[in-house]
Amino acid sequence: MMPHLHLLLVRPPLALLLFLAASTTTTRFCGAAREPFALRVSCGARDDIRTLPANTLWHKDFAYTGGRVGNVSHPSPNAPPLKTLRYFPLSDGPENCYHISNIPLGHYSVRFFFALAAEPNAQNEPLFDVSIEGTQIYSLRSGWSTIAEESFVEALIFATDSLVSCCFHSTGHGDPSILSIEILQVDESAYYLGQSWGKEMVLRTVRRLSCGSRKVAFDEDYNGNHWGGDRFWTAIKGFDEKSDQSISTENKISGASIAPNFYPEKLYQSAIVSSDSHSQMSFQMEVDPNKNYSLWLHFAEIDPVVTRQGQRVFDILINDDIAFKNVDIVRMTGKPNTVLVLNKTVAVRGRTLTIAFHPAKGSLAIINAIEVFEVIPAEFKTLTEEVGALEILKNALGLPLRFGWNGDPCVPQQHPWSGVDCQFDRRSAKWVIDGLGLDNQGLRGFLPSGISKLRHLQTINLSGNAIHGPIPDSLGRVSALETLDLSYNVLNGSIPETLGQLKRLRILNLNGNFLSGRVPASLGGRPLHRASFNFTGNGGLCGIPGLPSCGPHLSSVAKIGIALGSVLAFLLLGTCLICWRKRRQNILRAQRIATAREASYAKARTQSSRDLQMGKQQRIQEPFRNSVNSGLT
Repeated sequence: MMPHLHLLLVRPPLALLLFLAASTTTTRFCGAAREPFALRVSCGARDDIRTLPANTLWHKDFAYTGGRVGNVSHPSPNAPPLKTLRYFPLSDGPENCYHISNIPLGHYSVRFFFALAAEPNAQNEPLFDVSIEGTQIYSLRSGWSTIAEESFVEALIFATDSLVSCCFHSTGHGDPSILSIEILQVDESAYYLGQSWGKEMVLRTVRRLSCGSRKVAFDEDYNGNHWGGDRFWTAIKGFDEKSDQSISTENKISGASIAPNFYPEKLYQSAIVSSDSHSQMSFQMEVDPNKNYSLWLHFAEIDPVVTRQGQRVFDILINDDIAFKNVDIVRMTGKPNTVLVLNKTVAVRGRTLTIAFHPAKGSLAIINAIEVFEVIPAEFKTLTEEVGALEILKNALGLPLRFGWNGDPCVPQQHPWSGVDCQFDRRSAKWVIDGLGLDNQGLRGFLPSGISKLRHLQTINLSGNAIHGPIPDSLGRVSALETLDLSYNVLNGSIPETLGQLKRLRILNLNGNFLSGRVPASLGGRPLHRASFNFTGNGGLCGIPGLPSCGPHLSSVAKIGIALGSVLAFLLLGTCLICWRKRRQNILRAQRIATAREASYAKARTQSSRDLQMGKQQRIQEPFRNSVNSGLT
């Protein structure tokens, strides 16, 4: 890539000067019109916090993610003074994400600080991967907790929708622990690299050096413009203590704090210069091999002995190749104490990046600051509709936390979701889901109809679980399906006729369930066409060779009518039995009452009858006796 020069050219045409002045004024005005969006999250905090010295606001950690809350142990001296963190045990899944919504579209600097959790089982230094918006940007190295510069990671990204996902991926070496997250808006054109620059690119900060400085600092410490993103600068007094020397000035620096990068003026008021004994100076650092790196070199002629062009001219070599030849700061900027920024992107094959400054004429070389970025191609995301379908499936199947279905299913490619197979679709420039393998996982949920939105599925294997309920008709709309294995579950109901519409289906295993009814005729003849279908172990299936024959075929309406008629007949019979029983009970009750009454009444009536009869006989016999007695007399 060709180097880029970030400055006003010497003696430009008047029209060009007016254009540059207008564009700079417009950018400054827009930047001044509003503050950039900024969100800082104190991970694990239950309340908003403000920290010194800048009274920085940190928002509470609420409803962004899962994981556990812990206290901080041995924080880095460069980290914000926060007391809580959030960590993610492996039992909660290997992928854990912060999903931060309501982010305005734009260009952002995203930064994470890490810390050790003060937990009995979390004393070992965790090693894990970090991704933003599906692009893996960093893998923590052993020793990061004791090296201040490695206790955080920072990257420049474009937010293309209102949701930003920041994910932390377990690698089996401890539980990821996050101290803070910062999402800071920067200028849309910040760190422009040329034609290859854009939303398909992520810049990860590898190193920022404030040369000649004695104290690490953020842009905020330098009173920098907020549109710069509050960068962190590591202090370096010299590359070689025996040969280099640092200088500084209090003079005003021209060309600082302007769009699009808004570098703070303070950054250019110190520098490293080579010495007479060692005219050449170089900076060397370790990098990951076979990657592209973007270098931003900052200059301002602050040495009072250099006042005009030609007094300091030097070449800049990157890994022994000349990147910039005959650099003359005064000539290129027009005057001393004026900012010059040079940018070059290089491919590094080995593990070492070397920046060398070789004097060509006059005084020795000088450098004020260095920035090194790793250029990372942004990952293409998974089709939104299919991500939503997997979320529905996750909830319907009751997927355990250990699966860690969080973030994007297919990216970063180093950490796809467990049990999910992905394929890149060039037509849509998105990843799609072409396979599900969740067999023998103890799942106890059901199959949702929304599974049909995974329209690129070629293979589904959910065998050996306890999935219940019917097979959804919508599966017949997954036209690419070639293998469907739902064997050894507890599925019930009938086999949907729609499965017969799957022309590519070659393997269908429904054995070992509780399915019933007639097997669709369109599936019955398919084994003759090099397909393998298995319906055994379902006591209620019928209609194809190897299964019981079915009775008279009834339509669905007829089946519903018979069922309703049976229910009504049962209700009528039950009603009759209840009425008969109640009537019978009433009769028996009446009989008992009558019997009881008749017994006492009959006895009284008999006695009364006898008394009346005897009285009648006495009245009849009384005259007779009297007449007899008279005759005898």
